[in-house]
Amino acid sequence: MDGLAEQLNSAGWVKFPYDPKLAEWVRQITPAAQACAADPKLLADWLRCDRTWFVGVNCLPNNESGAVGASGPLRGNAIDFIKKNVCPEHVNWDRAQISICYQGYPRPWDQESEAAQRFRRTRGAAHVDGLMRGDPSGARKLKELHRFLLGIPLLDVPKGAAPFVVWEGSHERIRAAFLQAYKNHPPDDWPNIDVVEIYKQTRREIFETCRRVEIPAKPGEAYVVHRMALHGMAPWPDDLEGPKEGRMIAYFRPTDGISPEDWLNLP
Repeated sequence: MDGLAEQLNSAGWVKFPYDPKLAEWVRQITPAAQACAADPKLLADWLRCDRTWFVGVNCLPNNESGAVGASGPLRGNAIDFIKKNVCPEHVNWDRAQISICYQGYPRPWDQESEAAQRFRRTRGAAHVDGLMRGDPSGARKLKELHRFLLGIPLLDVPKGAAPFVVWEGSHERIRAAFLQAYKNHPPDDWPNIDVVEIYKQTRREIFETCRRVEIPAKPGEAYVVHRMALHGMAPWPDDLEGPKEGRMIAYFRPTDGISPEDWLNLP
């Protein structure tokens, strides 16, 4: 596992091969995940991009162990890796996002500008988790402190069906930018500081200098991504056939027990 920890710290991501323990958890919780996309209230809240993306934030009804109903807790090599190398003290699993893309993603959406739609198509709507838009001015502020991102595919889809994308090594460029942005401010003030300009400039530099990596994965596989890594989601071509249930991924991003200083300074 030491080599994988080194990869996470240097590249900002690591992928785990098929694991029967994780595959069994996936098998047991997938019906609950699919039920999220059939819930009229959740559809009204989370369906985007002309019905080609169900965002599904915190939709999975799992408990703090990752269990849904009688599924048992999250288990497998990826979870063991996280507990050893990322959160050795304890992991309280947040309710997972169930992100579902459908063939043709992303179609135009009347709540997005043309520039935002173009950025979604060409750059995968690349972002760093936790940097939230707080008001109509477009300000970006550090409002959520995540420990890591764990992606767990739930359905088997073709390789090019809206895969997760990450810019390798981008987490260290984000770290350097935010060390600069926050250097004259106490940590308690960081959530109030607008970082949109340095964030956008750093993102442009990342696009020019960091390798873009697609991470297609199948049920039973998983990937762990550094909390500051720039990442997004590639389009699903109109002519690429896939299951009608779509490309479905459970994303965990725990927030318990991490301070602003930890978020910025930990490996």
